[in-house]
Amino acid sequence: MSSVTADHVPATPGPESHGHDDHHHKPHGWRRWLFATNHKDIGTMYLIFSFCMLLEGGVLALLLRTELFSPGLQFFRPELFNQFTTMHGLIMIFGAVMPAFVGFANWMIPLQIGASDMAFARMNNFSFWLLPIGATLFTVSFFVPGGANAAGWTMYAPLSLQMGPGMDFTIFAVHILGASSIMGAINIIVTVLNMRAPGMTMMKMPLFCWTWLITAYLLIAVMPVLAAAVTMLLTDRHFGTSFFNAAGGGDPVLYQHVFWFFGHPEVYIMILPAFGIVSAVIPAFARKPLFGYASMVYATAAIAILSFLVWAHHMFATGMPVTGQLYFMYATMLISIPTGVKVFNWVATMWRGSLTFETPMLFSIGFIFVFVIGGFTGLILAVAPIDIAVHDTYYVIAHFHYVMVAGSLFAMFSGAYYWLPKWTGRMYDEKLAKVHFWSSMISFNLTFFPMHFLGLAGMPRRYADYSAQFTNFNEIATIGAFWFGFSQLILLYVAVKAWRGHGEPAPAKPWEGATGLEWTVPSPAPFHTFVEPPVVK
Repeated sequence: MSSVTADHVPATPGPESHGHDDHHHKPHGWRRWLFATNHKDIGTMYLIFSFCMLLEGGVLALLLRTELFSPGLQFFRPELFNQFTTMHGLIMIFGAVMPAFVGFANWMIPLQIGASDMAFARMNNFSFWLLPIGATLFTVSFFVPGGANAAGWTMYAPLSLQMGPGMDFTIFAVHILGASSIMGAINIIVTVLNMRAPGMTMMKMPLFCWTWLITAYLLIAVMPVLAAAVTMLLTDRHFGTSFFNAAGGGDPVLYQHVFWFFGHPEVYIMILPAFGIVSAVIPAFARKPLFGYASMVYATAAIAILSFLVWAHHMFATGMPVTGQLYFMYATMLISIPTGVKVFNWVATMWRGSLTFETPMLFSIGFIFVFVIGGFTGLILAVAPIDIAVHDTYYVIAHFHYVMVAGSLFAMFSGAYYWLPKWTGRMYDEKLAKVHFWSSMISFNLTFFPMHFLGLAGMPRRYADYSAQFTNFNEIATIGAFWFGFSQLILLYVAVKAWRGHGEPAPAKPWEGATGLEWTVPSPAPFHTFVEPPVVK
């Protein structure tokens, strides 16, 4: 998108609005948050909630790494270890990554398209308040008889049919969080399609709005599939059906097909908004328009469509026929083409640009570096014979975390630093933020790169114990994990410091190369923006 200019942007209510003055008073106290309908307040709550979940999921990860520091059972019995593994995955995906991106969408989409708020303000409030309920169910499940779900975050049958009541808690939590996601997605679609400012055509929208629009359609398509899968699990467990129970004529592999038909688009649900953030940050600090805007939009749509056609590459080891293996192998490799288009465009945007390396830019470049490594290991896993050899080993964990942690998380950090001045009205502590970047970058690679070697050497995942030959790499990974985990407290400190009013006051446009309507309103963004829609030229 080239630069967007607005003719008329009243950031505060004009004199003609006296008949509705009650709408412009900011509510105070707990009512402001409990009954919030303002997109900025709800976005803030999403971001705070997701950071709390990131910390909870992170603590579980550190407990896992503590056990794996040396061979032998040190601290936890294998059943509890498996509960930590499972709940770490579920909490990070449904509690941390997805709500964080919805928080970014709530905050930024109305500002970027010149809308006064999200389309359905009360539904927005409801979709947020479902999250703490689902998160509570996840957390409480540790304390029921038999403990939490230990069947892996994928909840494969027949394991999930044999779990205690903790499994039912997980099923209901997934239903509730899924309902929240669907409502958020409907809200985003209607907002983007119907509430753009005059003159803002679809192909003038910031890429973040495009990636979220496409992501929202993905959510609406696949969340009901997950709901169906876990509902069938529930009826198998309690109502005598046999969808996945082989003893009753069911098929456990059917569960894998249904789950991954949701699970693979889900991976892109967690990465496409990250692409949108990086596509906003890189042009701003390269001081150049994004290279190939239209091709970025089409590449995003292509990734979304292809994500529905490759689900069974997670299932090469289930004994599918060779024709099926070949199809899923080639289809998976095909996805690398639109993804490669994106990486090429980001690099081309930086090429001969007037680059500066503030923290948002550092995290975006770091994102490209580690995401590309994750993409290459994904291509290797797409080759069926190799996948069968390293299936369910630490190689898969390394690949997944390079795409998800380094992908989603680094892009979120980039977006958080980029828009923090707009959210808080203060410039954050740049020195500390750079410490956060380098600390995260080094410790992340220290944690997950050795896992490639562990997987290639044959160390299976989800095991609480391992043979002595794997000790050295596990020690390195555990040290890296603790370093990475504690590095995230720097982000918390930097954000709280800015939020509490420390630091230089931020101008309306703190980044010289930034374009878009969000930089035409004062910092911090007023409680009500765009009372009259701006006219985009």
